[in-house]
Amino acid sequence: MKSRKEEYAYVIDILPPEVALYKLPPKIRRDFPHDVSYAHLVGEDHFALLEVTLKKGATVDIGERVYVGPGTRDKVDKIVRRIKYDDLQPQGRENLRVVVRKIVQQKEEFFIKWFNTAGPITLKLHSLELLRGVGKKKVQEILDERKKKPFSSYEDVKQRVGIDLVELLTDRILREIAGEDPYYIFAAPPPAQTT
Repeated sequence: MKSRKEEYAYVIDILPPEVALYKLPPKIRRDFPHDVSYAHLVGEDHFALLEVTLKKGATVDIGERVYVGPGTRDKVDKIVRRIKYDDLQPQGRENLRVVVRKIVQQKEEFFIKWFNTAGPITLKLHSLELLRGVGKKKVQEILDERKKKPFSSYEDVKQRVGIDLVELLTDRILREIAGEDPYYIFAAPPPAQTT
């Protein structure tokens, strides 16, 4: 099974230490510095939500892509923990939608490949039906079009079957991140607990 670790992530919120540390259990809180900046990130590959500390003197901007993988990192010091959607501040939630949409737009080839190969999950449920507003009739239309010729781009999908795949994928990924559905196609399931 392929690793669910993130190599790159996007900044969705920057938190003062008192806000970040407040949510940590006391036992963990005392081990983290009170004089550094904290940030909330969303992973590029598995959409995992991360809370990190930034290196002293490092500055980041909302929407900035940063390295969080193994080895030397230029801006992120430590990954404190994986967090849940509910741990995000209101501004972080707003920024999350914008950043997820940006990732979906940038990874067009990946998502078009998924759209061209997506299959049934169960005997009665096709994975395309997990996209909000796509019912059995629309799934059949998509499958018929796929047989004629694979889709080549988001624009091709819009022209041939009349759906805005960027919006549907963004919505789907946000629902997975928030834990609103039992199926996880794109996002890593939220952590069982935040401690």
